[in-house]
Amino acid sequence: MKPLLIYCYDAYCGWCFGFSPVISRIAEEYKGKLDTETISGGMIPESSRQHIGKIASFIQAAYQEVEERTGITFGQDFLWHINHPDLSDWYLNSEIPARAMCVFKEYQPEDSVLFAADLQHALHVEGRDLTDDEAYRHLLERWGIPADEFYTKLHDPEYAEKARYEFNLCRQLQVNGFPAVLLQAGELKFYQLAKGYTDHDTLKERLDNVLKEIERDIQKESFTSPGTVS
Repeated sequence: MKPLLIYCYDAYCGWCFGFSPVISRIAEEYKGKLDTETISGGMIPESSRQHIGKIASFIQAAYQEVEERTGITFGQDFLWHINHPDLSDWYLNSEIPARAMCVFKEYQPEDSVLFAADLQHALHVEGRDLTDDEAYRHLLERWGIPADEFYTKLHDPEYAEKARYEFNLCRQLQVNGFPAVLLQAGELKFYQLAKGYTDHDTLKERLDNVLKEIERDIQKESFTSPGTVS
């Protein structure tokens, strides 16, 4: 079993948007060496869905910090809703994009990190409303996913349950902020690689060090296992 790289994110998380190029690059660099899994965190669950006006003033200040630190750029179509919340019809609900992620993973689970980046680009650059079915149509064309199947599953209660399961899983992994990256090396063995935004070189160094530690542990166990001559 290959180690599993776990990316915990939320589609509405601005820092996750800034982190998207980093985690996407890491996923590509370690493709074939690591399995990857993206888990949605449920920052704004359906029970707490809210109009953009409730957090627009916070985002107005926070997005500039994200841009300065990460080099990412928020699109004007997104910022229009932030700067004109009284005119916006956005009601934020993390469960809908989380359902979309669950559906996507049934088709191309190995690319879930890249799909997360696509979702965030759709929101934070193109200004698409992720609670609107049409926000996903261009991504279905890009990834070759049948639209009829996707939308049927998106509205199926089974996928709402899958999304909520992922929210709970993040809590079980003791993830209380996004983005977060962990490496699973065994059934109950996890290493935390990132808590909050982390640049590429730092994340890569941590990951390489953990992989070396795992390899040493494997060699040690093999050397000392019963029947091995020492």
